Amino acid sequence: MGQNDAVSEQRATVVTDIRESALSVDEALRAVASPRAGAVTIFVGTVREHDEGREGVTELGYSAHPEALALLGQIAGRVAAGTQVHGVYAVHRVGQLAVGDLAVVCAVSAEHRAEAFEGGRRLIEELKAQVPVWKRQEYAGGEHTWVGL
Repeated sequence: MGQNDAVSEQRATVVTDIRESALSVDEALRAVASPRAGAVTIFVGTVREHDEGREGVTELGYSAHPEALALLGQIAGRVAAGTQVHGVYAVHRVGQLAVGDLAVVCAVSAEHRAEAFEGGRRLIEELKAQVPVWKRQEYAGGEHTWVGL
């Protein structure tokens, strides 16, 4: 096997997690770093103070189905199998989060920007559509709503 054959068989690094501790963009960048990657895309989802046309969100409570991590791993694995992808990172937070906290961080490294952008978009869109993570939004005044059930 020649040197080029060995390089073509390298697999992308994949990191997935669902955790209660704070998320880190720096951790995501380190996880997807590769000397073969010329581009990295990052998506950061934060808790905002409004949703569904209502102002006054004060905090969110995220919870996840027991199979959520396995589903997240499957999605990340499919993205990692993409052409010229070298690293995939997808971590979602659960527990109580305040406005401004990071709720989800995704990163994809690839040979070129087109593959990095494509992989990053696919990763967050499939995560949001398929991974069973729900949020309970608390509003000023004591009301709440559930999203994603």
